[in-house]
Amino acid sequence: MPLHLNPTFRDRLAAADRPLYGGWVCSGSPVTAEIMAGSGLEWLLIDMEHAPNGLESVLAQLYAVSGYPVTPMVRVPIGETVIIKQVLDLGAQNLLVPMVSTPEQARDVAAMAQYPPAGHRGVGSGLARSARWNRIPGYLPDAADHVSVFVQVESEEALRNAGAIAAVDGIDGVFVGPSDLAASMGLLGQQTHPDVVAAAAGALADISAAGKPAGVNAFDPAAARQYLEAGADFILVGADVALLARGSEQLVRTYLGDADTQS
Repeated sequence: MPLHLNPTFRDRLAAADRPLYGGWVCSGSPVTAEIMAGSGLEWLLIDMEHAPNGLESVLAQLYAVSGYPVTPMVRVPIGETVIIKQVLDLGAQNLLVPMVSTPEQARDVAAMAQYPPAGHRGVGSGLARSARWNRIPGYLPDAADHVSVFVQVESEEALRNAGAIAAVDGIDGVFVGPSDLAASMGLLGQQTHPDVVAAAAGALADISAAGKPAGVNAFDPAAARQYLEAGADFILVGADVALLARGSEQLVRTYLGDADTQS
């Protein structure tokens, strides 16, 4: 589908009458990305922060999912001007920027994703897939309509500022990361700890009160239900690599059982 006919994630959320369910793509594989895209999930997060992804592999995954009715988002490794420019030029329409803790950082991120005078995104539309090599009429003046920008809050400081971050112009939604939040709270590896879940749920409420969509990561079904009850508008409920790991372990349990202990 041509980029200019694709709704952004901002638009999909605005049109939705219920939360949108998504999954991580962390393998770096376009084949796996396509399998996830055809699953019925409504959005995918292609990860560059913790996954073995560079520009070329992200581009391949964007190609792989483009024929499916799923909305891809790319999580960049850091809120940095050149990286955001390059990922947008690949044709990514939806960005997630991790580790944003203050409204000032959020304003910087918003500016990185917009052309002057609103921001300072570098202009290379004639050379890039983003504008289909200048085949999309009016891409430059309308670029903000083709891009949505989300930021991730994942520390105690960030959660205190969640509402103010959400209120920043140019930020289209805020995503809560319970794993790093748990570490920030001295509960490393305990993202389903009641205190972590309560803090994340409180942030969701603050984000919603600021008038922006609120999202969260939750692989644990019980935690996911709590976040949905707390008002999450979008949620990630699994990852390609985790599904493969747990599925292959289940094969071993099914067919090998405790064979090693009987040998």
